[in-house]
Amino acid sequence: MKGWDVLSKFENENLLITRNNLLNEMNLLSDEEFNYTPGKKSWSIAQICNHLALTEEIFAKAIAYGLKKSNISAEPKKIDFLLDRSNKLEAPEIVMPQIESAETHQIIDQLSNSRNLLNNILNTVEDTSILVDKSVKHPYFGDLPLYQWIELIYLHEQRHIEQIKEIKSLYQTTR
Repeated sequence: MKGWDVLSKFENENLLITRNNLLNEMNLLSDEEFNYTPGKKSWSIAQICNHLALTEEIFAKAIAYGLKKSNISAEPKKIDFLLDRSNKLEAPEIVMPQIESAETHQIIDQLSNSRNLLNNILNTVEDTSILVDKSVKHPYFGDLPLYQWIELIYLHEQRHIEQIKEIKSLYQTTR
């Protein structure tokens, strides 16, 4: 396997489709709706998207680290439970939203920058088997093969897209 090829077709499609779904959910939101917080312990759509960009950036850096430094191989973990939002997870401090409010274009720029970072790192991969063979420790899953870090990016976005849909619905009922 050469380049970001066999594994990449599936992963790239999932990354692209999920990101497009996220951007579609953000499309046409007013600043008020984008920054609406449904409760004290809730995040706004802007904050969720900021969290997603921060997470993708951290994951990209973890993948880069794994590509260069990891000698650890790990068995794949069951990670799709992430889509079940009844499983509550506390975001690590490093990926907590760093904004109170934002304009949509600012967050789209952040998401674009984090995706460019990820793509730049993945484009250095000449043999995708390395993504299966190397792993990096994840805060919730322990040692995780690098390809599963990629899967987590779009599964995580899918989880939060559902949250965004709920917030949009809540916003509509308060108006």
